[in-house]
Amino acid sequence: MQYIDGEEIAKQLLKKTKRTVTLLKKRGITPRLVVVLVGDNKPSQTYVLKKQKAGESIGIIVDVYTFKKDIEEKTLIKELKSIQKKELHGMIIQLPLPKHLHTGRVLNTIDPSVDVDYLTYENLGKLLRNDQDMIPPTPGAILHILETLNVDVVGKNITLVGTGNLVGKPLSLLLMNRSASILTCNKQTKNLKKKCKQADIIITAVGKKDLIKKDMVKKGAIIIDAGVSFTQKKMHGDVDIKKVAKRASFITPTPGGVGPITVAKLIENTVIVAGKS
Repeated sequence: MQYIDGEEIAKQLLKKTKRTVTLLKKRGITPRLVVVLVGDNKPSQTYVLKKQKAGESIGIIVDVYTFKKDIEEKTLIKELKSIQKKELHGMIIQLPLPKHLHTGRVLNTIDPSVDVDYLTYENLGKLLRNDQDMIPPTPGAILHILETLNVDVVGKNITLVGTGNLVGKPLSLLLMNRSASILTCNKQTKNLKKKCKQADIIITAVGKKDLIKKDMVKKGAIIIDAGVSFTQKKMHGDVDIKKVAKRASFITPTPGGVGPITVAKLIENTVIVAGKS
């Protein structure tokens, strides 16, 4: 069994992206990413800081706009439109938003051309048609891991646990477009153990500690864990990693697996947009 070093993969990705940033700066273009944070959710604050550090480490501008958690939706949307009047190459809204805000309406305030999280309805439609010009960061991180392992997904049996808008839904489309055989599972799925055990690759993105156990994994399977949950400020993935590691061929740890690569992919998307300037 081998742990997948997300930190190292992200480091190499950022190194490659930095070369593009250097070329853009010679053309007088400095990529700029805007991150919007609503409220004082501690994990969200941590994620925003990581994005800021990663971007600034390769020479792009990362501006963080913070708003109080009780901001009215109408006011927030007005602020987001105002922010976009200045030149920028990427804009994201850190999720989750406070419950009184409608996530879809807020996200769709972002111009699709700078939607580097790829969450606007227009960009999700591009994924469906398979004519996207970039890949959402977390699904992109997962695909990049498989590419790094030289795994050809054509014909592979992949069990995808979790069908959320951030990871599961877009990733299932991207994998289907690559001719993988996808089995999607959600909280209503019966006999999850059986469905996982037949998989060559298990990808999980639920946010439930120890959801995937050793007896659910066939020997030699690849396990990619994109789930995140917290207990007493400690981050966990979905996989009972110490026990599952005894059966898997490759497995991503949490933290240090999918997360850092997701950040690197977000920065890469911002630079892709800047390159079109």
